[in-house]
Amino acid sequence: MRLPLLLASIALASASAAIARPADYQPAVAFKGRPADAVEMDAGRHPAEVLDFMGLKKGMHAVDVLTGGGYYAEIMAQAVGPKGSVVAWEPQGFADRAKDKLDPLLAREPNVKLVTDFRTAMPANSYDFAMIHLNYHDFYWESEKYGVPRTDPDKVLAVLYAAMKPGGTVAVVDHVGPAGDTRAVVDKLHRIDPETVKADFKRAGFVLDGESDMLRVSADDHTKNVFDPAVRGKTDRFVYRFKKPR
Repeated sequence: MRLPLLLASIALASASAAIARPADYQPAVAFKGRPADAVEMDAGRHPAEVLDFMGLKKGMHAVDVLTGGGYYAEIMAQAVGPKGSVVAWEPQGFADRAKDKLDPLLAREPNVKLVTDFRTAMPANSYDFAMIHLNYHDFYWESEKYGVPRTDPDKVLAVLYAAMKPGGTVAVVDHVGPAGDTRAVVDKLHRIDPETVKADFKRAGFVLDGESDMLRVSADDHTKNVFDPAVRGKTDRFVYRFKKPR
């Protein structure tokens, strides 16, 4: 009887350890001084679980692609620690609009650097880790109103591929959208078909290394714009981990 009990205890301990692992990232999420509006978004974004799944580690050099107000850049800066670094990339016009969030963040986080030019942000073989959170679809978006020119996602991913170190991880989280004309879907809904993302990254040379359903929401209506109050902050999201082969 002892052997089965021992094996069961080991299995239970292993399962508990696996469940507890995201706690390793909690200090990066819960540190004092983080803005209240960012903390409020944690319940729907589960950043500790996402970073655990993606494998961000202390000492890594990372880039937050289209950082917005720096939600993930700050958490990543805390996670990689003083020996690591985070480049927060945001186009100049949008960075100016987010100045009230980005300036205090840069003052709090000495290992975060804001870069507004994409190619300057992406020197070759520089990064262990990249985060593209809720905005990969924006590479298919164009807007005269907001000064967003038409972008070629293949060219963006080619630059990103060159910027990643061999074995580097690219984390992609985005809103699940329907199949169809990608630019039309993005323009109308700010969502993207997960299969489009997989195909884009495969074409660029990346390998899909893992996917998680931790942010899936079965009740989400994929035909609603993500800013619709009925689904905002509660959208169905895919979580992909891509690798640059060694």
